[in-house]
Amino acid sequence: MPAQSGALCSCCGEALPFDPALANETLCRPCRMTAPPFQKAAAWGVYRDGLRALLHLLKYDGMQPLAKRLSLLLAERILSIPELPGELTVVPVPLFGAKRRQRGFNQAEALARHVIPVLHRRRPELRLVVAPGVLVRERATQSQANLTPHQRRENVRGAFAVPRPEAIQGRAVLLIDDIYTTGATARACAQALQRAGAASVWVATVARAQKEESARQTVTAERGEIPMKEDVAFWDQGGTAS
Repeated sequence: MPAQSGALCSCCGEALPFDPALANETLCRPCRMTAPPFQKAAAWGVYRDGLRALLHLLKYDGMQPLAKRLSLLLAERILSIPELPGELTVVPVPLFGAKRRQRGFNQAEALARHVIPVLHRRRPELRLVVAPGVLVRERATQSQANLTPHQRRENVRGAFAVPRPEAIQGRAVLLIDDIYTTGATARACAQALQRAGAASVWVATVARAQKEESARQTVTAERGEIPMKEDVAFWDQGGTAS
């Protein structure tokens, strides 16, 4: 499961295009235009090939033991984040109640629980507490698959809330999820956490969809070479992720 390589946006992790005119630029165009409500989003690898297959086995086929293995990659990426706070409240992206009952578990919560002991072993000085009930999804949302960036933003707008704001007020929050696609969910969660008083929000995922890879998956799926599956990121025609 190779780690991402090449030039990445220092804020959201989007792959930066090779452009001599932007040789010294460290932010992607969307982050330059509008700063996300989180300090940084980091992911271990690109959402493709073996990593994509493992995440689908975890998320859709219920192979929960994979969360422990994938948490090793997640921990490695978290520990490489510059200026990561030494005290963090770890919050998994929540599922709506009906969806969790249908699936039987929340893959983000499973990753969060497994990554805590790995981080403690690797960096004992870190003070971490997992808080799965701090952030809740108040309403059912449509699957983000096959939605445009604008539709994704509207789909999760106002979907998340913090019923116990005292648990995160003034604290740095580490938001955990399995995949970062267009960033709509991460932004909506971070906004809810900030409104509740979080001092800062850091996002960590196992995988990150990149524009070029998502375009390749869409083309091959349309040709019938691979089945179209969920969580393929879609970008605006102008080439900007959201």
